[in-house]
Amino acid sequence: MDFLAGLITADLVGKPAWLWLSFLAIVFVLLAFDLGVLNKGNKELGIAESLKLSAFYIAVAVAFGGWVWYSMGPVASMQYFTGYAIEKALSIDNVFVISLIFSYFAIPRIYQYRALVWGIIAVLVLRGIMIGVGAALVQEYDWVLLLFGAFLVATGIKMLLVKEGEADVSRNPVVRLLSRHLRVTPQLHGERFFVRQPHPAHGGLVLWVTPLFLALVVINIADLVFAVDSVPAIFAITTDTYIVFTANIMAILGLRALYFALAAMVHRFEYLKYALALVLVFIGGKIFWNHFYGKLDPAISLGVTLAMIAGGIAYSLWKTRRSAAGAH
Repeated sequence: MDFLAGLITADLVGKPAWLWLSFLAIVFVLLAFDLGVLNKGNKELGIAESLKLSAFYIAVAVAFGGWVWYSMGPVASMQYFTGYAIEKALSIDNVFVISLIFSYFAIPRIYQYRALVWGIIAVLVLRGIMIGVGAALVQEYDWVLLLFGAFLVATGIKMLLVKEGEADVSRNPVVRLLSRHLRVTPQLHGERFFVRQPHPAHGGLVLWVTPLFLALVVINIADLVFAVDSVPAIFAITTDTYIVFTANIMAILGLRALYFALAAMVHRFEYLKYALALVLVFIGGKIFWNHFYGKLDPAISLGVTLAMIAGGIAYSLWKTRRSAAGAH
């Protein structure tokens, strides 16, 4: 009993182990609720239901931020909400890529939500590894933060100046590699990722992967690519690994619910990427300001970040209002 109590209260990356276990328990309950209750028996998630579910996840994230305020103080809470807002906004770009991947593999909407929820499990592990490596580097080498800052500024400027073309999933090297080295069924098999079917050469039963599994793998690789921007951005807000991880994961959990509403109106956020570019430049510049002139007030970081994101969303919706009215 004493050993168990010591294990729970032991320090783990700067925080007691029970804090990490409690957060992971919340994530597990939310995933179980998603898969076991909301998605029990496949059904197509409509826009209205998607918005309601997203509101629920946002409420959970806000409540968790309130708990951070109560237990760790207002500075930690503002850092959490800033990181959450940045990750949430950066993930909107991810929605467009996910939509392209599902379209390429011809995945019906009825199976998309289940694939996205299972994808969270892989994201938890992969993001945890990335954040752990980032935290170790920052703790060991202070100058790594300056590299993060320079990377964020360069990425933001590139987003402002370089016009990106439409992605072609079929030309993606990962898709080609997987298709070449795995036995892939030509059609879906419901919600299944793997099936046993006869081998075309000898007729014996062998394991095949379905297009749904390929879509899941490619989506998680795309998420890793997006994490290259978002993880350094949150480390620029705080080097507290617990805040970085919880803000990141809370935003990802909510994105899966919001996907179906955003995918139907992603064209309405055409100008948001410019606001996100400015956010990256601001956050990257803040690292250099903190290094050379002293720490910037977290309330200023949160205020500026929210103002830029809200401005980008409002301007996008205003500029695309005519096309939205024409669609009706």
